[in-house]
Amino acid sequence: MAISKIEPPEDVNSLVRFSDSLAAAVEVGAHCVVCVKARRRFPSSGVHWRAGVIVTADHTIERDDDVSVVLPDGRSVAASIAGRDSTTDVAALRLDAVQLPTADFAEAAALRPGHLTLAIARSGQGSVSTSLGVMSAIGEAWTAWGGGQIDRLLRPDLDLYPGFSGGPLVDAGGRVIGINTSGLSRRIDVTIPAATVDRVLDQLLAHGRISRGYIGVGVQEVRIPERLQSGLRLANEDALIVLSLEAGGPAESAGLMIGDVIVAVDGSALEDTDDLQRFLTHRHVGKAIALRIVRGGELVDKQVVVAQRPEAED
Repeated sequence: MAISKIEPPEDVNSLVRFSDSLAAAVEVGAHCVVCVKARRRFPSSGVHWRAGVIVTADHTIERDDDVSVVLPDGRSVAASIAGRDSTTDVAALRLDAVQLPTADFAEAAALRPGHLTLAIARSGQGSVSTSLGVMSAIGEAWTAWGGGQIDRLLRPDLDLYPGFSGGPLVDAGGRVIGINTSGLSRRIDVTIPAATVDRVLDQLLAHGRISRGYIGVGVQEVRIPERLQSGLRLANEDALIVLSLEAGGPAESAGLMIGDVIVAVDGSALEDTDDLQRFLTHRHVGKAIALRIVRGGELVDKQVVVAQRPEAED
């Protein structure tokens, strides 16, 4: 009995071309991707962001010395830490006398939910790995759990396998959108936008750290009783209650007391710690912010000068 030959579907050529285009995007994107060896178990990935500067995820850097990177050609070279910021999960490494192409960047404004994206990683042996998905969500600026300001929410729908943190998310043309991390959110994997990386990198290369403000308070979210909301004509249902004060710190010096309930900063309603963190960036250091508090059932206004957070507290 003769066996008839099964013909491929008519559109197989278009599928092959599409598959080839994805492989080409990975090849383009991977030209600037390195493996970063700075922890005991899995290495991470990094991106040659600027000449002689590798960007990776800060949470994957577990030692300050004996850091190395594996280049696309398989060579292992020494790297030094130029600066790191745990709140945005960005770390910068320096390479000396290494010729390596830098990243090509995607146009952020053109990115939309549904666009194909690829996560790229490089192993300790120099090989490339990738994960395919779509851009699941694009949102507004947000504050990470550690207080870091992220310019845009980028959430790709793909798997980040061990070693992928610090590597790039690229578009269908292989252009870098940002760096992937599993260490910035407690619930989801996200991509740190290129704009955030650039902003943080400028400060890391100049100072080795990010200058951040603080006022010396320990706070916790609290619900305002409805009767108090109505009586004081408050717009917010939640606020922050002061649980501790640093002795001699900005808040104590301004007259704040334990038990005060902070309801607004500079006229903006304050409902959670993220709202407060937005007023404690490096741009606010040395400037006074107006705190509106509830004390003894009455509204009280206090001016607090934001100080620079001591390095040991970063």
